[in-house]
Parts: sequence; C-alpha cells; structure tokens
Amino acid sequence: MSPRQADPGARTGLIEAGARIIAVEGPAAVSARRLGREVGASTSAVYTHFGGMAEFRRAVRGEGFARLATHLDAVPITDDPVADLTRLGWAYCTNALTNPHLYRVMFMEAPIDPADAQTGWDTFERLVSTVQRCMDAGRFVRCPTALHGAEQIWTMTHGVVSVVLSGMIDLDQAEKLLNDMGASVFVGLGDSWNDAGRSIAAGRPSNMGILAAIRTAPSPSRARPSTGRTSGPPGGKRQSR
Repeated sequence: MSPRQADPGARTGLIEAGARIIAVEGPAAVSARRLGREVGASTSAVYTHFGGMAEFRRAVRGEGFARLATHLDAVPITDDPVADLTRLGWAYCTNALTNPHLYRVMFMEAPIDPADAQTGWDTFERLVSTVQRCMDAGRFVRCPTALHGAEQIWTMTHGVVSVVLSGMIDLDQAEKLLNDMGASVFVGLGDSWNDAGRSIAAGRPSNMGILAAIRTAPSPSRARPSTGRTSGPPGGKRQSR
C-alpha cells in the first residue's frame, strides 16, 4: 500500500493561515493546534505537511519569497534598465499588497535562525543586477556599487509599502510617493531628471493591470502594529559570498 500523498491545497491553506496569525497576533500565537483549527484539520496536519513547527515557519517565509519571485520573473528585460527597475518596483508592490500577511512575515518579523535569514536573497539579487545594468548603461554614474544602489531603492520601496499596509496612506498617495521618491533616488545615483522621468513613465504598467491589483488588495487595517524588528533585504543579515 503506497503512503498517502499530502494535499498541496491543505499545505497552502496552513501557510496562509499561519501568515495571517503571525501578522495579526504575532508569532507566539502560532501553534499546531491553532493552525489545525483554522483550516479545519487535526493537530497532526502541520507535522504531516511540514515535519514540525520550525519547518512550518521556514515554509511560510519561503512561500512569501516564492510568490515575490514569480512577480519579479514576469518583468521583461528591455533596453531601458531604469524603466526595468521601475517595473520591478511595481511588481514588488503588487506582491506585497496582494499578500500582506506573507509580506509582514518576510520583512517585519525576525527570521527564526541564521539559515532562515538567507531565504529570498535570490529576489534581492534581481534588484542588484538591474542596478548594475543601470550603471553599465551610464545612467547611475554616481552609484558606487550596485549593492549600494539596490539597498537605497529597496529601503524606499519597503518604506512606502509598509505605511500603506499600516493604513497611514492610501494607494493613490503611495503611487505619487513612489514616482517622486524614485526620481529623486535615481537622480541621486547619477541619472538626469529628464531621463529618470521618462523611464519612470515608461515603467508604469501601460494596461493598469498591476495598479488594479494593488488597488483591490486585501485591507491590512487589522494587522497589529509593527514590532520594529524589520529584518532587512530580503530577510536578515547577508552572508558574504
């Protein structure tokens, strides 16, 4: 008799329930019993699908970064790297605002251990490599390293996303802030105001599909206040490579 296969739908349900509990109540509220109750399963469901609670916590962050990677991978590479950088920013925002609970686990809760902190660095490398393309194209002439530029851009975007998720600004305000702040950061890195403005306009979704997704994102208003333990891009202190 073959072993029973774990239901992938149940696994996803557990991950989403766990992300919601962590975002609203904090990590201490997560238990195998609570998760089973949330999805209408037994306490053993967590162990069937993940092996244990530590593995479950890693899987929640892993799912968040997998969804982010899917959004970033959909961004095309064009001959305008600054426009591509803008598109990556909108993809990041779309993922964050359509998966607000996972986003909080990814970036606003401390990883459970150093290995967990390394989850998701491939998504940040996509940003670093695009900044490098901007430097190579002669656009970011004052950027000392691609990592330096990527850290500035990620911090800016994460900040705007965070205040939207907290309910302090609406999505129209967020769009204007990202456009204005993006232009200032790009010019600070060496681009011209005219070129930065053209690329930002070119990087804005022409079919409004991404912006529509952002505007219909689930309300984050019930999420608890941030613990102040923002983990940094993308999940903690980066190990040297």
